[in-house]
Amino acid sequence: MTTPPAPDRPRSASAYERARRVIAGGVSSDARRSAGIPLFVDHAAGAELWDVDGRRYLDYVLGQGPNLLGHASPLVAEAVATQAKRGVAYAAQHELEASVAERLCAMIPCAELVRFNSVGSEAVHGAIRLARGHTGRSLIIKFEGNYHGWLDPVLYSVHPDLAAAGDARHPAAVGGTAGLPPEGANGLLVLPYNDLEVLTQTMATRGDEVAAVIMEPILCNTGCITPDPEFVGAARKLTADHGALLIFDEIITGFRVAPGGGQELIGVTPDLATFGKALAGGMQVSALVGRREVMDTISSGTVAHAGTFNSHPVAMAAADAVLAHLDDHADEIYPALRATGRTLMDGLRQIAGRHGVPLLVDGPGPVFQTYITDQPSVRNYRDFAACDRAAMARLHELLLAGGINIVPRGLWFLSTEHTEAQVAETLDAAEAAFARL
Repeated sequence: MTTPPAPDRPRSASAYERARRVIAGGVSSDARRSAGIPLFVDHAAGAELWDVDGRRYLDYVLGQGPNLLGHASPLVAEAVATQAKRGVAYAAQHELEASVAERLCAMIPCAELVRFNSVGSEAVHGAIRLARGHTGRSLIIKFEGNYHGWLDPVLYSVHPDLAAAGDARHPAAVGGTAGLPPEGANGLLVLPYNDLEVLTQTMATRGDEVAAVIMEPILCNTGCITPDPEFVGAARKLTADHGALLIFDEIITGFRVAPGGGQELIGVTPDLATFGKALAGGMQVSALVGRREVMDTISSGTVAHAGTFNSHPVAMAAADAVLAHLDDHADEIYPALRATGRTLMDGLRQIAGRHGVPLLVDGPGPVFQTYITDQPSVRNYRDFAACDRAAMARLHELLLAGGINIVPRGLWFLSTEHTEAQVAETLDAAEAAFARL
């Protein structure tokens, strides 16, 4: 990933040099690493952001997805400001917790009880611990290409080197970083995503060892892959048949693709699910939700779940306001998001076709992926790895130089604030980018 060259961005270059002197790598998350100068934002509003050099961008990253209502949403800003004046951290209960939890239980198919955390990785960690504690088993099945946070138990086989990953149908668990304990993958079994036969065979032979199967209901961390209905349906039936749990990681899909997340969109209800990102319009809240019988393993104290900043009052005020808005106006918000996404997706396909670029565009609309590939579809990580990722990186670079900010691997997020005029502007910039690509 690169950004416009330093001569055009002197304040950004200076800010990066300053950051590198005191921040490891000059960035606060590895997701923000750059081959050149990272994007240094001065301010943002709606679907736009401005860097410290005054350059304006139409933003399709949206904080990696949280800003469903756009940047600096007045709804969120007012809720945060009001609560901050009433207190920031209590280490005690407050009424906003129940208000948000009630809304979650009303909106999400699987939600009967709720626990809150600050970030998605924590919520996923809680779900896995709960699954093991509730079932008395240790084995977790995850799928190659799925990302479930950066904590040790799950940071395996996200985008592994294929030489290390081995056989596509029986992949090895490949650690995503140095520093993982050697025994870390012992309780993890990695399977290919969207492969019904392998999942069925595995559950037939090892199902009684499995505490849970965890998956992204729409695989947004490797493209934007909607799984085959038979695959998800089988995961639901097989886990139930073997006394295991099904966990949906909805950190990205939650409240973005439908009011009840991916599980509402695809019509499969898991035992547990994790939510974050769009839950609070950019404030740091995540939630672990699920069936009462399972969640009561936390209620009884059998499985520990704690955190100083859980249900942080300021963040919960934002969540309360955002969820009320999404719930009350769902019939307006979600059809419009899907329509805007379709317009942009169709336009990108047409432009790429005119310039002879083999572009595959896929996703539900409020989030979608652009792949540069001759493949007719992308169904799993191995298909994703076969795409021309170098060309996608170049397209990202060209779009950014033209004032369009997308996730470097080709993922696009839409907000309620993206207008028809901004979509047209985006397609004009894409026309120029594809001509150069």
